[in-house]
Amino acid sequence: VQLQAFGGGLVQTGGSLRLSCAASGRALTNYNVGWFRQTPGKEREFVGVVSRNGGSQYYAGSVKGRFTITRDKTKNLVYLQMNNLKPEDTAVYYCAATQKVWSATSDATMYDHWGQGTLVTVSS
Repeated sequence: VQLQAFGGGLVQTGGSLRLSCAASGRALTNYNVGWFRQTPGKEREFVGVVSRNGGSQYYAGSVKGRFTITRDKTKNLVYLQMNNLKPEDTAVYYCAATQKVWSATSDATMYDHWGQGTLVTVSS
């Protein structure tokens, strides 16, 4: 499966943004789909993940309550809705797909397929 993340941009503190992860080659419902982010000089950080059927999500503590991951099965998309954005959310955001077990899905090394990143900049 090939992934592409898009929807990044510049937003003010407290604002909202929705990222999308599009897939080609195979249905995203075959995969747990995660979102990660990275800033220069730092390791890629887990943001959240949604299960194959969309029924389960798991989030990093830093975004829990502000970010939501959902699926649109008809469009083969996964969304990352980001609300109440903070300057520390500024990063390049990536979507990734894995067929590994759910318990491993916060580990970036467990993902086999990655999209190119999309930059989110939150101004203070």
